[in-house]
Amino acid sequence: MRLLLLEDDVILGEGLRDFLRSEGHLVDWLNCLSDARSQVHEAYDALLVDWQLPDGSGLDWVHALRRQGDVRPIIMLTARDRVEDRVKGLNVGADDYLVKPFDPDELVARLHAIRRRTAGGPGGMLHLGPVTLDLNARGVWLCDEEGVDTRVELTAREWTVLEALAVRAGRIVSKSDLEQLMLGSDGEVSSNVLEVHVANLRRKLGRSLIDTVRGLGYRIHSPEA
Repeated sequence: MRLLLLEDDVILGEGLRDFLRSEGHLVDWLNCLSDARSQVHEAYDALLVDWQLPDGSGLDWVHALRRQGDVRPIIMLTARDRVEDRVKGLNVGADDYLVKPFDPDELVARLHAIRRRTAGGPGGMLHLGPVTLDLNARGVWLCDEEGVDTRVELTAREWTVLEALAVRAGRIVSKSDLEQLMLGSDGEVSSNVLEVHVANLRRKLGRSLIDTVRGLGYRIHSPEA
């Protein structure tokens, strides 16, 4: 998932960014609302927002986003642990609410739950023509002409590329975003690694599954396309 993390605590922000990247997410970490307002229009899959920020209220910002019609999942990250605060956070538009300090593994689990709700069907299943993904078990099946499903073994990086495209079916995912997701942390990926993984996915799952959008990136067509 591509995530916007809005957190002003440097130690917590750096720690969450690095942990989420190690789990295969692409994370932009910002520490103030002014930066978030200029960045939020990027194609994020979910927003992680601290309530109290140096230049304003994260919760007020979430409320404003909802009034503007933004429907992306939002998780509030805050030290406010009173029931009335949680109720207020959820009522103004947050989809979930985590009280600090929290275990990063719990945050990842909640992100996985959001992904299942927004991208997959019952049980986290996502169907793309003859290809079926189990977002929970990280499994992939290919249905042949006789209607028989066969499990297809993928490497960790192949799964990362396929999942990133599948949960954004119908949308173009840039090469740089896919490379950062494969990496999982700061650094570089050699120039042809992504192309190799895309070629492997086409060989295993069918050449027509993934389109190359020249100069922009890659795309899997949505089931309705």
